Amino acid sequence: MNNQAQRFPSLVVAFISCVAPSAVSARAQTQEQSGPDRVAVTLTDPSRPALVKASLVNGGITVKAYDGKEVIVEARARNRDRESGRSESNNMKRIVVSSTGLSVEAENNEVHIGTDSFARPIDLTISVPVHTSLKLSAVNDGNIVVTGVDGELDVNDVNGSVTLNNVSGSAVAHALNGRLLASFTRVNQKPMAFSSLNGDIDVTFPADLKANLSLKSDRGEIFSDFDVQVQASAPQQTVEDGRKDGGKYVVKIDKAVHGTIGGGGPEMQFTNFNGSIYIRKAGAAR
Repeated sequence: MNNQAQRFPSLVVAFISCVAPSAVSARAQTQEQSGPDRVAVTLTDPSRPALVKASLVNGGITVKAYDGKEVIVEARARNRDRESGRSESNNMKRIVVSSTGLSVEAENNEVHIGTDSFARPIDLTISVPVHTSLKLSAVNDGNIVVTGVDGELDVNDVNGSVTLNNVSGSAVAHALNGRLLASFTRVNQKPMAFSSLNGDIDVTFPADLKANLSLKSDRGEIFSDFDVQVQASAPQQTVEDGRKDGGKYVVKIDKAVHGTIGGGGPEMQFTNFNGSIYIRKAGAAR
């Protein structure tokens, strides 16, 4: 999964508040104050998979696959606490600022989404063609939910949960302080990684899964519906020698359990600290 963000001159830039719809190859539509800001972007080549990138400081992201050729983005600003500043208002009328600062850049089937989420929580709802890869991140006050997408998924939420519903392809997913829940209808041959610090990791795979596993949970437990063939090899040691630069000589012992499912396959890494790990088989009796 390519994690390098590429900078390029934008061919399509859609700004809700300051650019007219005729100036870009995206359709922007003005909503009532209570409605979301909305942009629909036509892909450069709808026959090829898209790559959609979105990052929020405050707020959540919901992505849904649909039977279409556009990437449709809706952004809604959350109202601040109505009690905020009331003591100084002296019964003056409140003027609600609902602008999201939504911006969308698109080129060569890459769509970059930005908002003013540093100023207030913004919730994004993104509709994408089924064959779309995603790079999503959120920090505060929101969860990330992806449903029905087939592609390479790179999802990271610092203080919220991550949920991947009926997705296909591969995923690198991290939920630092929240739960990570995923279900796959199909997996490809690419490596995957799932991690959390303070939440459970719960992933469901097709019954015919073949994988090489690396499993680690410092303070939680590990459960699997699959028959995992655990490797009995000695723990691996990693040496870090920083003495040439005045540093330390450090030896680390790998605490992970290594094993295979179905005779082995692509690498899958599960890492947790305070939570447990659940590897489920689709259709298994409960």
